[in-house]
Amino acid sequence: MEKYIKGQFRKKIFGNDNGYVVGLFKVKETDDDELSFYVNRTVTFTGYFHELNEEDTYIFYGSLINHEKYGDQFSVSSYERVMPEEKDSIVEFLSSGLFKGIGDKKAQKIVDVLGKDTLKIILENPDNLLLIPTVTKRNIDVLHEKLVEYEESYTTILALGELGFSTKDSMIVYNKYLSKTVKIIDEDIYQLTYDIDDMSFKKIDSIALKHGIKVDDIRRVKASIVYVLKEVTNMYGHSYLLNGEIYDYMIRCLSVSISSDDFDNALLMLSKDLRIVIKDDKYYLKEMYDAEVNISNRISYLTKCDDNTSKKLDEYIKSVEEVYHISYNEDQINAIKSSYLKKFLIITGGPGTGKTTIIKAITEMYRQSNKLSYDELREDIALLAPTGRASKRIAESTLLPAVTIHRFLKWNKENNTFQINEYNKSKVKFVVIDEASMIDASLFDSLLKGLSYNTKIVLVGDYHQLPSVGPGQVLKDLIESDCLNIVRLNKLYRQSQDSNILTLAYDMNNDFVDMEVFNKDDDLTFIPCSPTKVKDTVVEFCKKIDKKDYSKLQVLAPLYKTINGIDELNISLQSIFNPKDNKKNEILINGITFRENDKVIQLTNMPDENVFNGDIGYIERIINNNGKKEIHIDYDGNIVKYTASNFNKFKHGFAISIHKSQGSEFDIVVMPMTSTYGKMLYRKLVYTGVTRCKRKLCIVGSIDSLEIAVHNNDSDIRRTTLKEMIINKFN
Repeated sequence: MEKYIKGQFRKKIFGNDNGYVVGLFKVKETDDDELSFYVNRTVTFTGYFHELNEEDTYIFYGSLINHEKYGDQFSVSSYERVMPEEKDSIVEFLSSGLFKGIGDKKAQKIVDVLGKDTLKIILENPDNLLLIPTVTKRNIDVLHEKLVEYEESYTTILALGELGFSTKDSMIVYNKYLSKTVKIIDEDIYQLTYDIDDMSFKKIDSIALKHGIKVDDIRRVKASIVYVLKEVTNMYGHSYLLNGEIYDYMIRCLSVSISSDDFDNALLMLSKDLRIVIKDDKYYLKEMYDAEVNISNRISYLTKCDDNTSKKLDEYIKSVEEVYHISYNEDQINAIKSSYLKKFLIITGGPGTGKTTIIKAITEMYRQSNKLSYDELREDIALLAPTGRASKRIAESTLLPAVTIHRFLKWNKENNTFQINEYNKSKVKFVVIDEASMIDASLFDSLLKGLSYNTKIVLVGDYHQLPSVGPGQVLKDLIESDCLNIVRLNKLYRQSQDSNILTLAYDMNNDFVDMEVFNKDDDLTFIPCSPTKVKDTVVEFCKKIDKKDYSKLQVLAPLYKTINGIDELNISLQSIFNPKDNKKNEILINGITFRENDKVIQLTNMPDENVFNGDIGYIERIINNNGKKEIHIDYDGNIVKYTASNFNKFKHGFAISIHKSQGSEFDIVVMPMTSTYGKMLYRKLVYTGVTRCKRKLCIVGSIDSLEIAVHNNDSDIRRTTLKEMIINKFN
């Protein structure tokens, strides 16, 4: 049950553009025994607000929670402002500084004449202030205007609540539109879905239908089209859809028949409103079309720039070889030299071809050729990757700072914006991006906007791996345009040239599975079994692994559900890798037992804690007594504390998804392969799983399922136009 605290706002600790505030509140009154401790003291509060000032009295409704990092906080679900009623309070309010030109004496005179209804009288008829000597027309205008604005915000927020908006959503909407809020909602409530990320079509549509909008209203049709374009392009990775596809999805979304004329009219209106782009019978969201155009413009410009020149390249190569005690092959030397000569370069190759080794060489040669100290190098160069795991790997290899692209661009999670952008560009001169196959068009566009137009860029990656989660296939399109500076690495380094794992990977890319490659050496094993035996067979294989290698082994699977899915595998694998022990504390979360020493995987980015989606750690400590629940997880020496409010941000990591493994490498990989995985059996997914393995790979299940996956390229097909745009730039 919600409680209340009454008092004054004292200080803002944090706030964002959506109206979210963390602050301090001086409590004068409460209805809760637990909160009575804070009477005449300050308590930290969090919530969504339009405006807070120190002069007003507020009532906050909500509950006291314990934040894992910041301790006790009062979480505000709704609030109300208490207008001053006593004469002394009204005088204090009018002279508080909110009303420019009204000091103590003038405020006292106003209240002496108008009494305890002063504020109501000013709102209803401000000309009554003319009765008061020394009150000017300017004073009257300021008082009335500010009080109307003051009252308007509160009444608008109340009206939003009555429509069906939550307090949080009401604050977000009002802080976006302010005095125009009611007008915009009256004209087109679906405008909110275009302007505010947090306002989904389904949320707004539900409110609109409850308040009488017709099911075939053109405003509803237009909003549903934009919603369909967002949802379907994100689902399939396309950058555009076709007319018939949009229509079919729209009908399903609206659950009503719309004539083709009305549909075409809605498309034309959206095009005129610059919400979509229609080109050659392709229908894009405006931001997606602009992203592909921006990428093609920038990359073609950098590619056409004159080459850098130097007569000392061979000297630099020799010096770098001496630093790292290595001798580079012809392809590697070509890649290292090209990184110096070209403004834009792609380095691509399969597993084991030395891509990370080349990144080390590129950064060292850049340092030497520009005569930089290591501190100066850190100012000039940015080493980036799409995931935290991949960025850590580059940092460990180069001994230089490396971060995710989101962190480099200073992503604000609350409003989904980047602080490094076209208006506030980074000053770095050279950017190297690893695991570039994972970059979607929107993120790459944002990165380019945050870089100077002449910033040198090197992309490193293997486009045979899984594409980005978001729409687009940037690396694949750039490579297949065949117009850009590309170095292909072919020589194998990570394992010996006769590695069976690499042979399998390269055969897969050639649409081929050779059974002779399995079980002839201990690096590649295939264990055949029926779908009902796959999980048990995986467990039996893991039992045979030496305990000292437990941390080096990773089970990878395509999906979470089914009898051979990740969830079921984790339950069984826990008993092998971390069996029940009376010395280890346990806790039950949503029916799953977690115990100290369990392997876990992080599911979301928590940049404040320096832990990211896909990071793997081990539970160091569990506290579960006297109502206190905490889990401390060790991520390579970084201890992160979780409380019940964010227990959903990690899962067991004995088995993880192949998608989550991208950017990672493991000494030993066990990969079940069974018909129960259905549509998840496709080449890029299985290839990505195989190429995560450095030393030993065991595939368990059906060779038929493996062959189905290898021959299935259907899931690879994404409709994009970046490749076409690049080609057009060079014709």
